[in-house]
Amino acid sequence: MPITQSILPREHDLGGGFVVRRLLPSAQRQAIGPFVFVDHFGPVTSSPDQNQDVRPHPHIGLATVTYLFEGAMMHRDSTGVVQRIEPGAVNWMIAGRGIVHSERTPEDLRSSIRRSHGLQLWCALPAVHEEDPPSFQHVAARDIPSCNLAGATIRVLLGSAFGLTSPVRSVSPTLYLDVALEAGTSLALAPLHSEMAVYAVDGELLVDGAVLAPHVMAVLQPGQITTLNAPASTRLMVLGGEPLGHRFIEWNFVSSSKARIVQAQEDWLAQRFATVPGETEFIPLPSR
Repeated sequence: MPITQSILPREHDLGGGFVVRRLLPSAQRQAIGPFVFVDHFGPVTSSPDQNQDVRPHPHIGLATVTYLFEGAMMHRDSTGVVQRIEPGAVNWMIAGRGIVHSERTPEDLRSSIRRSHGLQLWCALPAVHEEDPPSFQHVAARDIPSCNLAGATIRVLLGSAFGLTSPVRSVSPTLYLDVALEAGTSLALAPLHSEMAVYAVDGELLVDGAVLAPHVMAVLQPGQITTLNAPASTRLMVLGGEPLGHRFIEWNFVSSSKARIVQAQEDWLAQRFATVPGETEFIPLPSR
């Protein structure tokens, strides 16, 4: 079978009626390569009276990658970074031993009807990097390498593929591609890592002839070339890499150590994390 597993999304409300489709972690599978979390939000249209800001909250032991198709958000974090995130750019935040960040609607868009659409993924960090200093890397859309192959437009967001390498500095073997296929296009996808998956963003896809419905993730057979076909124009994401082993995941914390998760919870309760300059709000720790 070309598809070894199909992962269906489940809806999750982040607050304020902002609902996302969550693919990972799932009951069927915790991770694909280093990826332990996949949220797909939108496309959604918001009015000026809707507040969908994400207040300051902490992370440890992971790296987030935020990627927009539409809209904009303003990132602020406890390292002092302030960065507007816009479509096509890659934003890679290493939490390491601890970071706090917020994601808010830019001020110039608050009074407008606006659309949001994108993905946020988390990568677990190798155990030796879980306590690295926090950092943030922004790569503008124009600096993301891309190529066109007979009806397929491929952007290499993380890792290397199709002779291109992303400038994002990941800390373990990782792959993340944004692929747009024109109607009737076929694309051969090499087995670049031991774990890989395809996610259909907005249209039906054929994976070695098997139908993959929109908003479903297909885990691919390892070690084999996979042929992707688009009956109609569609967008898909390819993600994968080398597995890092089991991780404990509690709220926004990821670690190879359960005790480290507990420590992070206590630190957030006691407000021992660094703060985000200019922010006075925060998201409380959920009941344990």
